[in-house]
Amino acid sequence: MPLKTLAPHMAAQRDDIILVKATAGHANDVQERVKTALHNPLVKLQGHQALQQEVTGSVALLLNMVYGLLGMALIISVLSVVNTMALSVFARSQEIGMLRAIGMRREGIRRMIRLESIVISLFGSVLGIVVGTFTAWAMGTVFSHSKLLSGYTMQIPWERILLFLAASAAVGVLAALWPARRAAALNTLQAIKAQ
Repeated sequence: MPLKTLAPHMAAQRDDIILVKATAGHANDVQERVKTALHNPLVKLQGHQALQQEVTGSVALLLNMVYGLLGMALIISVLSVVNTMALSVFARSQEIGMLRAIGMRREGIRRMIRLESIVISLFGSVLGIVVGTFTAWAMGTVFSHSKLLSGYTMQIPWERILLFLAASAAVGVLAALWPARRAAALNTLQAIKAQ
């Protein structure tokens, strides 16, 4: 917006950032001349490269914060899958007893619980990736049409997505360890009598 529109709503106006465009090859000369003209140690002069690195650093910090939140969500999801599988084993103890009675081995029960856990973990991960990618695309489209991020292009990090899917499958296996052991340890006759 123009400064005259903003001026009535601000107590004091000041310029925090001043951008100077130099002709090609003369950026260092202009930077030295501005430094000698101002004689102010509080003024920070940066070239295009340094300014770009500063902006990239703040984006990297934000990205690391998102990864931290993702790590906490991963811990919560592990606990959720363990809880879901434990409740599933408890609710289906009669079914598990019937499977054991008709000849399924303990290893088969453990494998069944592990596969269910992996499917739950992968389903949540795929859903999260689809929703996250769509949200990033939608926000990027909005920002690219504004003057805020005119040069924005979306890049999907396929390697990281595949890494997170593999981690999700591993989380499913880890989350199923205790419920699978509990299901395999059920007494067949007591499980069949369970209501």
